[in-house]
Amino acid sequence: MPSLEQLHFDNTYARLPPGFSARVPPSPFRDAHLVSVSPEALRLLELAPSEARRPEFIQAFGGLRPLPGMEPVATVYAGHQFGVYVPRLGDGRALLLGEVRTSTGERWELSLKGSGLTPFSRMGDGRAVLRSTLREYLCSEAMHGLGIPTTRALCIIGGSEKVYREEEETGAMLVRMAPSHVRFGTFEYFHHTGHPEHVATLADYVIARHFPHLQGGPERYSRFFAEVVERTARLVAQWQAVGFAHGVLNTDNMSILGLTLDYGPFGFLDDFEPGFICNHSDDFGRYAFDKQPRIALWNLACLGEALLTLMTEEEAQAALQAFSPAFTSHFLARMREKLGLREPRPEDQSLLETLITLLADGRVDYTRFFRMLGRFDSSAEARNEPLRDGFLDTAGFDTWAAAYRARLLAEGSVDAERRARMDRVNPKYVLRNYLAQTAITRAQEGDFSEVDRLLAVLSRPFDEQPEHEASAAPPPAWGKHLSVSCSS
Repeated sequence: MPSLEQLHFDNTYARLPPGFSARVPPSPFRDAHLVSVSPEALRLLELAPSEARRPEFIQAFGGLRPLPGMEPVATVYAGHQFGVYVPRLGDGRALLLGEVRTSTGERWELSLKGSGLTPFSRMGDGRAVLRSTLREYLCSEAMHGLGIPTTRALCIIGGSEKVYREEEETGAMLVRMAPSHVRFGTFEYFHHTGHPEHVATLADYVIARHFPHLQGGPERYSRFFAEVVERTARLVAQWQAVGFAHGVLNTDNMSILGLTLDYGPFGFLDDFEPGFICNHSDDFGRYAFDKQPRIALWNLACLGEALLTLMTEEEAQAALQAFSPAFTSHFLARMREKLGLREPRPEDQSLLETLITLLADGRVDYTRFFRMLGRFDSSAEARNEPLRDGFLDTAGFDTWAAAYRARLLAEGSVDAERRARMDRVNPKYVLRNYLAQTAITRAQEGDFSEVDRLLAVLSRPFDEQPEHEASAAPPPAWGKHLSVSCSS
């Protein structure tokens, strides 16, 4: 395994034309220290765990002493925020350090978040708080554990510097990893500032590195857009199936690669509520859980507009029209898996819709219900009380259970085999807000052990892990309605 100093850094994005980014040195913390490091993310960079224990690791990823080849730049982008176009946003508190190329040829962009002022900071201070940094760190790795495309998180660097949000808080930096951090809003910026040549340059850059099979063809841009539509449809279907609400689906928070990007006021469903709003700044519920597919399509339309100098309007519309069928197909496939069904049948949608209505009416815990559903006894005399007792409408559940039992028997399902399949797709552990808040509270007191414990649990969300049974419990009263803001 290479040492830190042997990491092969490059920064191809920094060599794009002037106007794509600004060179900015990071502003290191006083008394910088390591809060936590992800063992899995270390492995992606082919670094041994011992490298993270070196002072040089903190110096490099805390902005004090860059590694050879790092070229920190702040990238520019725009975006529609809550439906309103903001002409220039950009990395107001983040720096793209460069790309690490591994021995297998993979490239990982490393972005340092919370590293100080940039030309795009606007009225901000360029810092991040420990609270928000921990939430993104834990959820990035938790989403990966769930098999959902996401940016990754390498580590958190803490410091003694105070940062002011709603109150005085401790500052921190997050090292975020992704094959690319290009957003829908990056394309929007160059389109709306009247630089079609930069839109083409950016598209060619992204295609060459991440869609190489599209290079050279006369229809490469329309095919590129169609693939982004498909990836986004698949991603949102995975969110809906696992019960994840992003909370702030602005176009600048949408990844061109179909990754979950920019964890702010996210939340996993506790009691099932289709209109769940996890962002207390979202007064009108624009980004409510059940609106995510529609908002994703709206954001894709904004991206399509930004690409109209590279493709026709007809091509853009054809790609956009494919979103809803793709989303529905991916979502139904995911939900069949969660229900333990092996083959698609016409009655599946009705079976699912009835269940969703029952879950919503009874405010049933979403994650726990599907985990328990793997234990459903399909014998005729079984009443399945552990499941049944969670519903207000027990008669409604009985009717649904009879239809579900018939559906299982129709495909010759065997309970033990079905349970094994369902346990591989229905997580026992998700990052509930109360779990994150417990880790945050302890970390703010200087105890980072709960962060590391929770990180390990969430890396194996489908395993039983009996020693961590408490982390699968429903939230206590104080943790059911936690208010989460964009600064969280």
